[in-house]
Amino acid sequence: MPGSGIYLDQLLGRKEATFDVAKFSWIGSVDQRDLLLYMRADAPWKSIEDVLNSKEPPKCGSTGTSDLTTIVNNVVEETLGIKFQEVRGYPGGVEIDLALEKGEIHCRGTGITTHFAREPYFTWHKNGFDRHLVQTGNKKDPRLPDAPTLLELMDKRNTPGLSRNVAKVMLVSATLGRPMIATPGIPGDRIKTLRDAYLKAFKEPEVLEEAKKTKLDLSTLSGEEVETQIREVMNQPKEVIERVKKLSE
Repeated sequence: MPGSGIYLDQLLGRKEATFDVAKFSWIGSVDQRDLLLYMRADAPWKSIEDVLNSKEPPKCGSTGTSDLTTIVNNVVEETLGIKFQEVRGYPGGVEIDLALEKGEIHCRGTGITTHFAREPYFTWHKNGFDRHLVQTGNKKDPRLPDAPTLLELMDKRNTPGLSRNVAKVMLVSATLGRPMIATPGIPGDRIKTLRDAYLKAFKEPEVLEEAKKTKLDLSTLSGEEVETQIREVMNQPKEVIERVKKLSE
C-alpha cells in the first residue's frame, strides 16, 4: 500500500521513481478523502487570508514531495497564490504532529477522515489546540464549518482554468485514498480474484464493526476504477505537467 501520491513522483520525473504506475496491478482502494490544512491555534495566522497577507509564511511539515502537506500547499499556491514554507524530511505523520506540538512547525496537511478518527486529534479538538484553514472538497465537511473549501476560494479569486486543472491532477492523491497494488505482469484471472476478494473483505461484518469503532470510512474503489484514474492522471497536457513540476521544485 504505497502513498497515494506515488503517481506524482513518476509524473514529476523523480530519479527515485524507477517504476511505471500504469503497469502495476491495481487491486483497489479504501478511504477516499478530501484534504485539510490545519495549524496550531496559537499561531499568528488566523485564516487563509492572513497567510496571504503575511510577510512570513507559516512552516508546514512533510515527509517529501508526494506528502499530503506538499500537495495541499502546492495546490493552494497554484490556485490562490498563497505560499507556505515547507519543512521536509520527517519520517511520518506521527513525527510531524509531534513537531507541531513542540512548536517546530505551524501546520500540516492530511486527510479529513484521519483527522477525525484518532489521537492526537481527539485531544487537540477537545483542548482547542488546532485551527482548520482550508479543505479541498467541493462541499464543506460538517465537522469543519469554519474552514472554507478550495472551490469557494477559487471562485472568489477567479482562478483560471489551467490552475484548476493543475489542482485536479494533484488532488487525485486524495481521491485514490489508500490504494493497494501488486506487481506488474500478474495474469488477468488472478488480478480479478484479488480485486474481488479485496472488495469482499470490506463488507465483512467484523471489518465493518472495527471501522465503526475507529471512525474510519470504508468507502472503496474497485481496481478497475483506480486503474482508470491512474491512466487519466498520467495523460496530461505538457503545460499542466510543467506547472506541477515547477510547484514541486
